[in-house]
Amino acid sequence: MLIEQEQNGHKGMFYIGDVTDPQAAMTYTMAAPDKMIIDHTEVSDALRGKNVGLQLVHFAVGYARTNNIKIIPLCPFARSVFKKKKEFADVLVN
Repeated sequence: MLIEQEQNGHKGMFYIGDVTDPQAAMTYTMAAPDKMIIDHTEVSDALRGKNVGLQLVHFAVGYARTNNIKIIPLCPFARSVFKKKKEFADVLVN
């Protein structure tokens, strides 16, 4: 599945499908140039059970690593992924 990114000012999202009506999306706010707050993750019923939410978090982590950004996972789903995936700890805000 192709995950894309859209950002407008401080708000953005990683998504699958059409940007205006995505099948899955993880929204974020840039709290600072080097800090990203993941605030919501949503996956359509058609994609449930296919680890799409995890793929979105993984993509966000890759983006954060490439751009020297730390992540604050306020979204309950993203927070649960970060608790389980210790290999993502390097991008978490301490």
